[in-house]
Amino acid sequence: MTHNSFSQFPPDIQAAGGLVPMVVEQSARGERSYDIYSRLLKERVIFLVGQVEDYMANLVVAQLLFLESENPDKDIHLYINSPGGSVTAGMAIYDTMQFIKPHVSTLCIGQACSMGSFLLAGGEAGKRFALPHARMMIHQPLGGFQGQASDFEIHAREILNIREKLNAILAQHTGQSLDVIARDTDRDRFMSASESVEYGLIDKVLDRRVVAE
Repeated sequence: MTHNSFSQFPPDIQAAGGLVPMVVEQSARGERSYDIYSRLLKERVIFLVGQVEDYMANLVVAQLLFLESENPDKDIHLYINSPGGSVTAGMAIYDTMQFIKPHVSTLCIGQACSMGSFLLAGGEAGKRFALPHARMMIHQPLGGFQGQASDFEIHAREILNIREKLNAILAQHTGQSLDVIARDTDRDRFMSASESVEYGLIDKVLDRRVVAE
């Protein structure tokens, strides 16, 4: 199975019918072309771009599992630029990040809001980063249930249970108390990259790539 069997065109690019750059490599076996995301996957880089939903989550989970099978001892790099989205889709990605053996380093480019910031914070401790002008936002899960009145109470309890679970996990990864997390997620809480370091969402702001000598 080759790397480009798990080609990930970000859903927003696919939906817009955008062009994806191709990379051509030459070897003793001849010439081979990859889409840019498949080529980066060979370097153990996964992109999480756009709305977090089931289709995207399945792609990210598949790539995480594939890279673990390729090398269970080498870090995986998850680049995040997302406004957030589905809690269940996001938790599928989060649980897989914790489940697999390789460390998952996270890096925010652009924005990591809602479930995007949750996944950013869920990276390996000491390996969670953001670029200087990235923006992060945390808040409580949103409800949008429609149906019978008798079902509203059931769904309200479920949303509260999800909120408690997400807050507990966020407290674990940031080092903040549950009370602080509950207060700060009650409304949208935006942070700069440097503020996210102070809060514990990430470990460091990266100005430029460090090249080993």
